[in-house]
Amino acid sequence: MTLLLPAADGVADQVAARFPQVPVLRYEDAPHDRLADVTFYCLPYMGDSVSVGLIATMPRLAVVQSLSSGVDDVLAAIPPQVTLCNGRGLHHEEGTAELAVALILASLRRLGRFARQQAERSWEHVRTESVDGKRVLVVGAGHIGSGIAARLAPFGAVISQVSRTARGAVMPLPRLRELAAGSDILVICIALTAETRGLVGAEVLAALPDGALVVNVARGPVIDAQALAAELASGRLNAALDVTDVEPLPPDRLEWTLPNVVITPHIGGDTTQFAERAAPFVADQVELHLANEPLVNVVKPALT
Repeated sequence: MTLLLPAADGVADQVAARFPQVPVLRYEDAPHDRLADVTFYCLPYMGDSVSVGLIATMPRLAVVQSLSSGVDDVLAAIPPQVTLCNGRGLHHEEGTAELAVALILASLRRLGRFARQQAERSWEHVRTESVDGKRVLVVGAGHIGSGIAARLAPFGAVISQVSRTARGAVMPLPRLRELAAGSDILVICIALTAETRGLVGAEVLAALPDGALVVNVARGPVIDAQALAAELASGRLNAALDVTDVEPLPPDRLEWTLPNVVITPHIGGDTTQFAERAAPFVADQVELHLANEPLVNVVKPALT
């Protein structure tokens, strides 16, 4: 029984110290000839196709642990006999909700413009907008969506929510276009699935009023990137994007050059609070794995 863990944020070191009797391989320098004995693999945070591709090279693998809340990029690579767990509860939800609010404020108060003016030592006063009274449609009603709504309410925003599962005041997805027509701000925080890929397409974007703001803290492919780029290039809509389709956003993409776009490099859930919780969480999961006890945050259980 061998563990394959990232060295980042002290994950491998903390697990090795807690379970000195168990072999620990560090993802960053693990010899490939030792992967055959790995039973527990914690993916590196913000990993890539290489880290996911390693899953297929470990015949004894029983558990794949992701440190992210979303695992849409991992699911297809999980063999039937392997359990997949995510990183729910590591402050991703809170961090992403905070960033969504920050992006809204930065866009409405035009902080990008003032940052450029500061670099030029230019003092030019302009009037900006307030969140107060803005009609905000949150697409997604999970922990992140609820967190965004709770954080925006004290600013005086008028909040609606739409999700795959309608409940209470949360409207069903088929009403998205209708609700978008009455929204000043569209915030996307829904999981990427076959159903939600391209969910915010040309028709939904066209329904938004002139000057509306599109905020994406979910996954880039939830939005039709070409349709959004056309609306942004015309100046009709504004956007604040923490995620893009593709990532990293290529240097030649139009979005980089537009004054009505704010871009952050997929930093939503990556906070110091997350980093502090990652290692002890993985160590707890390893303890359950070693004791053959039920794991937490199971997204896809192993088929037995």
